[in-house]
Amino acid sequence: MGRVGFALRELRGAQKSAKGVSLYSRFVNRPTGRYLAAGSYALGLTPNQVTLISAAFSFAAAAAVALCAPSWGLGTAVWAALAVGFAFDSADGQLARLRGSGSAAGEWLDHVVDCAKLTALHSCVLIAFYRFPDAYGTGGDGWLLVPLGFQFAAIVTFFGGLLTEKLKPRPAPGSPAPVPSTLRAVALLPVDYGVFCLVFVLLGGGELFALVYAAFGAVAGLFLVAFLVKWFRELSAVRR
Repeated sequence: MGRVGFALRELRGAQKSAKGVSLYSRFVNRPTGRYLAAGSYALGLTPNQVTLISAAFSFAAAAAVALCAPSWGLGTAVWAALAVGFAFDSADGQLARLRGSGSAAGEWLDHVVDCAKLTALHSCVLIAFYRFPDAYGTGGDGWLLVPLGFQFAAIVTFFGGLLTEKLKPRPAPGSPAPVPSTLRAVALLPVDYGVFCLVFVLLGGGELFALVYAAFGAVAGLFLVAFLVKWFRELSAVRR
């Protein structure tokens, strides 16, 4: 317990900026990840091992969506696995900062797993819509385009945001941390991955899940357009 307490104290002062982060990530996922990082530190795990634990939970949940007939029990289990995987995804970076062992390879692994996770999850929803059309009410071929469109929006948003952060100039050393906007944190909730995971609780609702999933996909598409315009304007102002 001593190592866990030490880790928690150190991690409280080693958090990333909350600017541009939704309320869920700020007040639920990051704090949960902090406890997981502290526990991982006490167990002697490496950040890469924590990343792989995150991947195991996330891919197991995605596979269950594709392979199992929808039910309320399945939905609860899938949501729980996705949420735990997301929390471990936050823990790996916090553990790296705590250990002072961050590396380019670790960051690469983290981003590759994140991209694979998004691709797999929406692909498995597509498979589920195809395998269980009566349960989901997705008998029409048009429904198969919904996960493809959602996947497109999610991956382009992920890659665009990542690339924008790489291309933007870094703040000067010693600069004050940007003040997070509560309004922006609330506005970002519909496209927060942790909030999206909650949709899978509705798997037992069949058609209800399909409709809510489609609604989140439409919102993701709208946010993608807004993000692309914003990022292009920001980078247009950067002198190379």
